[in-house]
Amino acid sequence: MNTTLPPAGAGIGLKHGQVAELLAMRAEIGFVEVHAENYLVDGGPLHHALSRVREQHALTIHGVGLSIGGEEPLDTAHLDRLATLIARYQPAVFSEHLAWSSHGLNFYNDLLPLPYDGASLQRVCEHVDQVQSRLRRQILLENPSTYVEYAGSTMDEAGFLAEVVRRTGCGLLLDVNNLHVSCVNHGRSAARELRRLPLQAVGQIHLAGHAVERDSLGAPLLIDDHGAPVAEPVWALYREVLSRIGPVPTLIERDHDIPPLPILLAEADRARRTLDSLSWALA
Repeated sequence: MNTTLPPAGAGIGLKHGQVAELLAMRAEIGFVEVHAENYLVDGGPLHHALSRVREQHALTIHGVGLSIGGEEPLDTAHLDRLATLIARYQPAVFSEHLAWSSHGLNFYNDLLPLPYDGASLQRVCEHVDQVQSRLRRQILLENPSTYVEYAGSTMDEAGFLAEVVRRTGCGLLLDVNNLHVSCVNHGRSAARELRRLPLQAVGQIHLAGHAVERDSLGAPLLIDDHGAPVAEPVWALYREVLSRIGPVPTLIERDHDIPPLPILLAEADRARRTLDSLSWALA
């Protein structure tokens, strides 16, 4: 069971409907990633399939339901189930989002933004500390894609993330598509924001596609929908990231309009070739 990722490894998000084909192909791929919330049960066909895949491939697990940025205490039952899942599969990486998705008994099918202020910073750090203590490992926290910002924020996103990393010792999951989407939506330079992020803490990179719409004033509005190939501006920003920090394990995310497996593997191969070319350049 491989519990480490090669720095120049590129992987894909694992979809249950593609497991049989992936196993039959015995594809050379750096790793696969699953969403934790699909596996928070004791058994069944999903676990059977994942166990078979785990025999051949390194694994990362990505959480979407902890609501680390929420105002309320973390759901300890959910956290306990995560701990059981991670003990079972020993993933190389566990990651979650800098976002909130629940309030009281209400659960939202979205990852919502939080104000970047002192109170949020204290709460997020406490939640990250709680998760890392319960899971007995470092986690990676993902930068969000955002469409609105809070007028009451007293910090920017890069500074907020840097302080969370400094206080908790967590790592950063750098979603390059999210960085591009947020910067276009808020009229900022992605290259400038990139320089301010805690890049020394990046443990994994995500690449994904987005949809292009227009807001009420006709300005471009990018939607992080994971339903398209990685856009060329995101590939360019990815190369800029790698030129600054070197090779980092990279995942291709696709959650809607999922293409045939060979197409996903081809995108992962493009990421791998980019990583390889940078490895040679830095050697």
